[in-house]
Amino acid sequence: MDQRVPDGGATRPAGPTALRIILGTQLRRLREAAEISPAEASARIRGSKSKISRLELGRVGLKERDVDDLLTLYGVTDSNERRQFLEMVRQSNEPGWWYRFADLMPEWFQDYVGLEEAAIRILTCELQFVPGLMQTEHYARAIATSGHPDLATEDAEWRVTLRMRRQKVLHRPSPPRLWAVIDESVLHRPLGGREVLIEQIDHLLELTTLPHVTLQVVPYALSGYAAEGAFTMLRFAEPELPDIVYIEHLTGAFYLDKREDVEQYGRVFDQLTVDAATPRETRQLLMKARASV
Repeated sequence: MDQRVPDGGATRPAGPTALRIILGTQLRRLREAAEISPAEASARIRGSKSKISRLELGRVGLKERDVDDLLTLYGVTDSNERRQFLEMVRQSNEPGWWYRFADLMPEWFQDYVGLEEAAIRILTCELQFVPGLMQTEHYARAIATSGHPDLATEDAEWRVTLRMRRQKVLHRPSPPRLWAVIDESVLHRPLGGREVLIEQIDHLLELTTLPHVTLQVVPYALSGYAAEGAFTMLRFAEPELPDIVYIEHLTGAFYLDKREDVEQYGRVFDQLTVDAATPRETRQLLMKARASV
């Protein structure tokens, strides 16, 4: 992404979703430093107390007029500081590449894609499928069509296209570190048929040669102990952005950012990496699974 966040003279990339959260955090800090209540702030921008809460949590887009009024209320008078802040607001409202898929994505997933783009470390645990960032096109299509790729609808094809586009994050300059742990059953679940599974395993072998990608397989003997379900942890360079645990379910998703929740999932992931085969052993498991398909 082209957006940059000022940080004591340094710069670092941030996408629109991350910028929105960062700006919300900074506005909350400014409000608290000025000892202004949420009710006073909401009155200044002609909104409700809940609007200020959503704005400070980064859950809604920011309007330049509202932010300009809040900066005045909070006593920010330096013209350069105000200019930088408002420029960040404009950048946070620029559509990310994923917005062309907005009609096919539920709103709760759009935030995830934006945060995935901004993350510097992605830790993911999958028990049923190959992680989305590591799927081949044929494997993704088998999932999107419930095993009937010949009957793929236009919507299903767009979902596959979205998944393939997300994977570009692994091949950009300064990519995030991806650490994936999968259940051994994933390597033997013939989604899409034998040829699709072989192609998928070959792709995993190729990905594990990348220095920023780590894959580990939890063997059957230890499967099901550490993790009850799939989850992903996102970590960011920006201190304003907390680590986030993303848990998807049938009709939505949970975003956990409380320290105690994140720490618990961090411990679970650590245990998974202990239970799993080492990355070197995992490559051997992949080749063995390929030979047995």
